[in-house]
Amino acid sequence: MLDADTKRRIDTCRDILVGKVPDPKSQVEQITIALIYKFMDDMDTQAEVLGGKRSFFINGFAQYSWPKLLSPALEGHETLSLYSQAIGEMRKNTHLPALFRDIFKNAYLPYRDPETLRSFLREIDGFTYDHSERLGDAFEYLLSVLGSQGDAGQFRTPRHIIDFMVEVVDPQKNERILDPACGTAGFLISAWKHILKHNTGESGRVLGNLLSTKERKQLAANIHGYDISPDMVRLSLVNLYLHGFTDPHIDEYDTLTNTERWGEHADVILANPPFMSPKGGIKPHKKFSIQATRSEVLFVDYMAEHLTSEGRAAIIVPEGIIFQSGTAYKKLREMLVKQSLIGVVSLPAGVFNPYSGVKTSILLLDKKRAKRQDKVLFVKIENDGFNLGAQRRPISQNDLPEAKRLIQAFLHSPETFEGGLLAHAVTRERIGACGDWNLSGERYRTTAQTHHTYPMVALGDQTVFRIESGGTPKSTEPTYWSGDVAWVTLADLPQQNYITDVSSTERTITESGLASSSAKMLPMGTVLVSTRATIGRVGIARIPLATNQGFKNVIVQDTNRATPEFVAHMLKRLVPQMEALASGGTFKEISKSSLAALSIPLPPLDVQREIVVEIEGYQKIIDGARQVVESYRPQIIEQRAWEQVAVGELCDVKSGGTPDRASPEFWNGDIPWIKTGQIDFDHIEQAEEFITEAGLEQSSARIIPAGTVLMAMYGQGITRGKVAILDIDAAINQACAALLPKSTAIDRDFLFYSLASRYEHLRAISESRGGNQSNLNAQLIREVTIPLPPLDVQQAVVAEIEAEQALINANKALITRFEAKIQSVLDRIWTAA
Repeated sequence: MLDADTKRRIDTCRDILVGKVPDPKSQVEQITIALIYKFMDDMDTQAEVLGGKRSFFINGFAQYSWPKLLSPALEGHETLSLYSQAIGEMRKNTHLPALFRDIFKNAYLPYRDPETLRSFLREIDGFTYDHSERLGDAFEYLLSVLGSQGDAGQFRTPRHIIDFMVEVVDPQKNERILDPACGTAGFLISAWKHILKHNTGESGRVLGNLLSTKERKQLAANIHGYDISPDMVRLSLVNLYLHGFTDPHIDEYDTLTNTERWGEHADVILANPPFMSPKGGIKPHKKFSIQATRSEVLFVDYMAEHLTSEGRAAIIVPEGIIFQSGTAYKKLREMLVKQSLIGVVSLPAGVFNPYSGVKTSILLLDKKRAKRQDKVLFVKIENDGFNLGAQRRPISQNDLPEAKRLIQAFLHSPETFEGGLLAHAVTRERIGACGDWNLSGERYRTTAQTHHTYPMVALGDQTVFRIESGGTPKSTEPTYWSGDVAWVTLADLPQQNYITDVSSTERTITESGLASSSAKMLPMGTVLVSTRATIGRVGIARIPLATNQGFKNVIVQDTNRATPEFVAHMLKRLVPQMEALASGGTFKEISKSSLAALSIPLPPLDVQREIVVEIEGYQKIIDGARQVVESYRPQIIEQRAWEQVAVGELCDVKSGGTPDRASPEFWNGDIPWIKTGQIDFDHIEQAEEFITEAGLEQSSARIIPAGTVLMAMYGQGITRGKVAILDIDAAINQACAALLPKSTAIDRDFLFYSLASRYEHLRAISESRGGNQSNLNAQLIREVTIPLPPLDVQQAVVAEIEAEQALINANKALITRFEAKIQSVLDRIWTAA
């Protein structure tokens, strides 16, 4: 696990760089290069201490050694010049291993500010090279800031999803493992750890201690990755190196257009390949069995074809792979079902938040089992242990352990397998019988509703629908604006609304403005669909209007077949598919042809109207409850008569510590150990890590009693200044402050709410200190003042706030319940299609 001090140093490095290097990816690259630079000098120094010689900074490169770089005798501009020259020349250093030369390939300094560089290098100087797991975890934390790689359609796969996939596939020590779109090598490292874990003796002192030196070396040699981006290759090499790979095998390679490695196969493939394709599509070579231009189709084809005869794979795919009606998609699914597919795991749409709400699934391939098993398993994950909001906070509901158990049970005995709500098995013959080889698991469930059969109609079916794009008149032509034609932009469709009725807009254009642009006059009842940037907002035109080019608008041509309201609700359900199909540069967009290829079920009109009434009834309840939740802020309305008292007069403020991570005897004990990341305006009921009695004694960690208010002192994001109530006896780290009451004049909960209301103030006073770090300390906390009314008044205030919060929580539960009702209604229609 990542220790707080290392995490703080990484955060501080990013904070130093952000003013000059705003792009997170570039920040990661600069930190990576500087760390390797520092570590090479550490290794030279270590060699000298052990009686050896320096091997990196020698001959003409001795001038670039780390001590010389940080020499106080150098002026700022001299340091800048020396460092910039060093990283540019290091790839020519023939004394470096090829791995290090690759890391410095194309390296450069993207800013020219000496003070920024000096502050940055001083912080890097605090890192020390070793082969411990601590540095590997630190680098993985650094990589986690990358998030979405945007234009390439790459999204960092959450660690728990990676580990789930690896556990299901269960790679072995003698197997060749490949990720052909490896990014930062997360899957490869998880596979490495999985194999070491399963080859560790009872003592567990050294991970993988049952492996011989030869086996461990062969295991490392069997792990391979490709990536098209030299930046990603560099990061993968460092990541693997810091996890103990002295000679990692990561190659800069275009998996889809290069044939050099086509003849290589793997026993295990694990991947989350890029979802997006460039404008005009991929232009692959002719060796693929599926002729396609979409990257997701080609990557899945590549992986299926490059498994050995007994090979296994777990691949994250966008929903387009599951149900898209294009010829390439159907042929791919047919090939998978006939040759290698054994399971489809549907993931919740928010797994990739905050980077994307795209809906994904995991394809499980096993060539050997597919030949002898006539069924495919469908698993539907509703909860993965985290909520589906932007922050992805931990929750108690987690279907992954049960999903893993069900998958293993199915693989062990598919013919006698009994699923349930989470999973069910379907014969390959039944999947093929539908003609499009659809891999949507719910389609094959037998439910009470399936006696209905509703036809699926493509949005491009011009007997029912017509799709019109929008446009924008020239902004510099005044005669095109402020006319009588309502003109809609994304601002007219608020994101929180499920469906928006558009009856007016502040923006209008003239008839000549309409004629001069690609905007069209749309009739009442047109379904407006945002298809650029923020994809999936839906509205219904209640007046004739036009839209800008960020929309593709669906006009119902046959009102005997469809109602606009029903179409709008069906389109909202297709948002994950739209996001998966979107492509482009700065603004991703779903094309008119892609939208036209999507299909929706069309039951009879009377059924459509019933569905709309039911959904909109639920939505009114959700909208009302959401307004309550979003408007509420707990407030202590202070009275003039109330005394203002410093926290230090009421509480002792104590912090804790962190046992040495390099000492395993200090960790995995019975004492809960709390970190700042758990402090989030809530109650802390359990710890994420535990320490031993020895760890407690040999560090400044201390046991804090249950009922104590904790405050986060560090955290450059939103953590610093947050408070929580500790519900268990636990130790705390040095970044946590425990407020231990020394006066009976203060109620614990009143203290908690008072400090919560001071959150912005606490952050402001920490930032006013200056320097590179905006941290709180015990003295600053002691000086903060809070109101101190009589105890009975405090208790009355707390009771009032808690009564309010009970109502807020009830509204949150109401939202969740009625959103589930809407989803159930939609599933009912789609299941019957």
